[in-house]
Amino acid sequence: MPIIHVHMFEGRTLDQKRKLVSAMTDAVVKSLDAKPETVRILLHDMSKSDMSVAGVLHSDKK
Repeated sequence: MPIIHVHMFEGRTLDQKRKLVSAMTDAVVKSLDAKPETVRILLHDMSKSDMSVAGVLHSDKK
């Protein structure tokens, strides 16, 4: 059973998330020969203050 975690900044619409999980499920089914009902995708919305690169919060980038 493939389990995929997607971490992304908050702000995506439900329609965007629906399109994403549909396309990802199709890709897993085709590439791993898995059944769609076995594919699990967990979406993790996070604020820009929850991620940093090189010691700088993304929310502090200009």
